[in-house]
Amino acid sequence: MNGGSRTSGGKEMKRLALALLLFMLATFIVSVSLENVHPWLAWIRAFAEAGSIGAIADWFAVTALFRHPMGLPVPHTAIIPRNKDEIGRALGIFVQENFLTPHNLTRKLAGLDAVGTTARWLQSPRNSQRCARAACEFVPGLLARLDDKDVSRFLDRIIVPWLARLDISTFAGRFLEIMTHDGRHQALLDHGLRTLDTWLSENRALIREKFSEASRYTPGIFDYYVVNRFVDGIVALLHEVALNPQHEMRARFDAATQAFIDDLKASPEYAARGRGLVRDLAGHLRSQSYYEVVWKDLQALLLEDIARPSSLVVTALAELLQAIGHGIATDAPLRGRLEAWLIDGIEPLLIRHRQEISGLISDVIATWDAKEVADKLEAEIGRDLQYIRINGTLVGGLAGVLLHGLGMSFGR
Repeated sequence: MNGGSRTSGGKEMKRLALALLLFMLATFIVSVSLENVHPWLAWIRAFAEAGSIGAIADWFAVTALFRHPMGLPVPHTAIIPRNKDEIGRALGIFVQENFLTPHNLTRKLAGLDAVGTTARWLQSPRNSQRCARAACEFVPGLLARLDDKDVSRFLDRIIVPWLARLDISTFAGRFLEIMTHDGRHQALLDHGLRTLDTWLSENRALIREKFSEASRYTPGIFDYYVVNRFVDGIVALLHEVALNPQHEMRARFDAATQAFIDDLKASPEYAARGRGLVRDLAGHLRSQSYYEVVWKDLQALLLEDIARPSSLVVTALAELLQAIGHGIATDAPLRGRLEAWLIDGIEPLLIRHRQEISGLISDVIATWDAKEVADKLEAEIGRDLQYIRINGTLVGGLAGVLLHGLGMSFGR
């Protein structure tokens, strides 16, 4: 039910409660007037009298929560507006002490399976596309707020000095060291072997043609034989290397890769080349016209691409998100590690800042207008509060009948 329906329902119940009170008062007046003629109306009078009292008492109690009854500054009325700030502080402390506890947070986070749920959601092409499109919709607004001079100033003051300090040779060496740790680069060698195998098998005719052009004085059958034997030998070697993890060529590849990494990290020659490359790049970036041209071209390219229904940027981002989702969803150990990392990261963060969360609740409520808060709360729970008035009217009437009966019994 929306807020408008709740407000409308509360007003209807308020009118019903008021009508019931007026009915009780009218019944009381009629029964008192005719009781001498019809003594049995004493029972009706007792019901109406007690019901009216109960209705008026409950109206006073309900109204006192939100405002002064009939505008009179009766003590201990308008409870919610008068104690709004205290209610906010109490609510903040209640949330802090009963919800943001280590036990509750750990139990709740552990049961959410946030990583798995997100990964499974991203697996859907439709969801990943929607997510990518939503992310890219921020780009035009962001670009519109960025001034060309601000971008140039940022590049000139931040990026160019950072590049000037960057030891690109050592950085490249450390990066390759990470990428080749535990033989990860052997997968690259395997891919290269497969690619070369496929190319040689599919281009025998081209190799024979080039061999014949280079060897004009040998017969074609000789060229055919030599090229076939050469290609077959190379393919056999490739298969041998691919199937043998301990092959000598793999060891040589490891040694060459490690030597290249060591040179990048320690060789003065590579360091000088890296500094020269950075100087050239910084020189291009310091050109104001280069900034403007590159930035404007980048803006135009991004805006034009994102505006298209078949945006390459959106598609690439969606495919990346889908691949990430699929990879996490199908890898239980990775999913478990990410979930543990998430809990280990969020739990102490929330616990450390739960007082700030409590304070935020108190501060936000303190900024609310007291009358507006009372009106909103009354609109939200007013329907149930009017039931209290109705129930008070009926229960009061029944109590009046019961007391009238007891009085007659003891009066005999």
